[in-house]
Amino acid sequence: MTDLLAVTVIGSDRPGIVADVTAALAGLEANLEDSTMTLLRGQFAMVVLVHTSAPVAAVEQALAPVIADGTLGVDVRPVADVDSQPVLGADHILHVNGADRPGIVAGITASLAAHGVNVVGLSTRLAGELYVLTAEVVLPDGVDELAVRADLDQAAQACGVHVRLVPVETDEL
Repeated sequence: MTDLLAVTVIGSDRPGIVADVTAALAGLEANLEDSTMTLLRGQFAMVVLVHTSAPVAAVEQALAPVIADGTLGVDVRPVADVDSQPVLGADHILHVNGADRPGIVAGITASLAAHGVNVVGLSTRLAGELYVLTAEVVLPDGVDELAVRADLDQAAQACGVHVRLVPVETDEL
């Protein structure tokens, strides 16, 4: 029987982290499924979902050499393996930028949530005094896109930022 585990790695960036972590997991015949990896102000962050028959303790033991120098931390935990259903609706990219201040993400995402818009990916970065947020969102079928845009404009104004919602063009094969 295989289980789905979430493996989280965070710490000081260096070349080879991805290679080291994935090699340790491959050594257990763990199958990498969904993952995200990024650099946050010099801190490497990774979350990987893996299917494996290895218990959590064995995965932690396999990853022990990767974290031995103390610059990385690892968390391994079981997660529910549910059939992922695609989010139905129209894909959009949300761009937000403006002067940095607390509450930008909260204000913008609250506006989206009020319309049932699902955030499926989000990243932020600080470039000097400029705060930049980019998100992939799915507007549910039947939602009033004009109402979403109007509420986003209000939220952006309240936060002192600019907002732009752009439909994603899909390529048909």
